[in-house]
This record gives sequence, C-alpha cells and structure tokens, in this order.
Amino acid sequence: MSIYLWGGGWSPAGDPDVVAPFLFEAAQRAAGSGRMIPRIGFLLVREDDPESGYATGFPASFEAVAPCEPIVALLTVPGEGPSTFGSEVLNDIDALVIGGGMTPDYLAAVEPIMEEIRLLVADGLPYLGFSAGSMIASDRAVIGGYRIDGVQVCPEETGEDLEEVTIVEGLGLVDLAIDVHAAQWGTLGRLVAATEAGLVSGGVAIDEFTALVVADDGLSVVGAGSVWRVLDDPAGVIVGALAP
Repeated sequence: MSIYLWGGGWSPAGDPDVVAPFLFEAAQRAAGSGRMIPRIGFLLVREDDPESGYATGFPASFEAVAPCEPIVALLTVPGEGPSTFGSEVLNDIDALVIGGGMTPDYLAAVEPIMEEIRLLVADGLPYLGFSAGSMIASDRAVIGGYRIDGVQVCPEETGEDLEEVTIVEGLGLVDLAIDVHAAQWGTLGRLVAATEAGLVSGGVAIDEFTALVVADDGLSVVGAGSVWRVLDDPAGVIVGALAP
C-alpha cells in the first residue's frame, strides 16, 4: 500500500487523478476485512468557522470519485472540546486521510497517536496527507515560518503564524522534508533555503492538485502540477522536477 502526499487544492466535484488510486487501495484493504465499501478515516483540524464547508465538503469530494464511507473526526481550534485525537479515530478504518489547515495545529492534534499511525501505515494502511497532512508525514517536518536567520525565504502569509522556519519531528512516514502549495504560494523557496541552511537534507515541494505517491516500488507523480525535488549537494542545492 502507498503513501499519498497531496500538495493542496481540491474540488467539491472530486479530484479523481489523486483520489481514485488511493480509494482503489483502500477498497483492496477493505475487501480483506469482508467489506464492499472502504471506511476512510478523516482527521480534520479547523479554525472555529461555522461558515466553512471544508469539514463536510472535503470528505464528500472523495465520495464523488468512488464509493467510500467517510469517518470524520473534527477538532475545532480554538474550541471547548478535546485538543488532540484519541486512538478511537483509528479503529476499523481501511485508509487514513489527514487534512489541511494550520500545520502546527495538526501536528499537536496527532501527537498522542503518532506511533499508532506509524504502525498502521507500516502494516499497509493507505495514507493520504492533504497539505498540512503531507507536511507532517515527514520524519523532519517543516511546519511553517518564512525567515531563516532573519532573512525572508518565502511569502510571510505562508508562515503558519511562525516567523522562523521551524523543523520538528513528524510522523516519520517518509524520510524527506515536504512542502506544499509550491507554485501557488511560493514555498519552494522555503525548502531550498532550509536545505541550504542545513535544517533539512533536501525534500520535495508539491504543487496544488498534485500528489507524490510513495510506494514499495518507488515514487510517482499524479495530478495536474509538478513535484519539485530539492537535493543537497557539495556544489550547492540542486532543484529539478520529478517526472510524472
């Protein structure tokens, strides 16, 4: 089973280029449990905005692509309820989606169940990270910031309420740093600068409506945009697009 790292951007009518192969793998796992329709766990962390349709619209966009049963766990920030997810959100699911929003909030929300997520994915549970869910999938996760040593390296509005580029322990599902909304938000520069500064040893920056698929047989790119690979090299940082 595979890990899908989606760079953001979704359509209410569905995004089959990215979602269809993920749901196919979920259906295969469901069949092993005797289910015809896969149960997809969605972990979503949203700001307290009653007008936002993301918590219902994003899971429904998966149903628009192929039959599935979204099992949505939603945390509201700030909110009066729990601030972290419990183990019960991982029970009896055939695939896991961690959604988009403020990346530091997502990492804090999954902190108590990080090891359980790692074990499930290692056991073959398909994983899809959308935007923030992709960024925290790394062992060394970029969770925001727009300056390094006081020098601006990407637009301030992409900083996730952090000033200095911040690297912390992530889920550890992949061993390369991930940034998202690359072409749309100008975050490729953050990953290049973080690599040059030695904060990470390279990684990928993923465009919207595009995913990097990490499978046992290698890497592939699906969707409409590009995945930019950033490599550390003695001669300087090397940047190039991964082939679809």
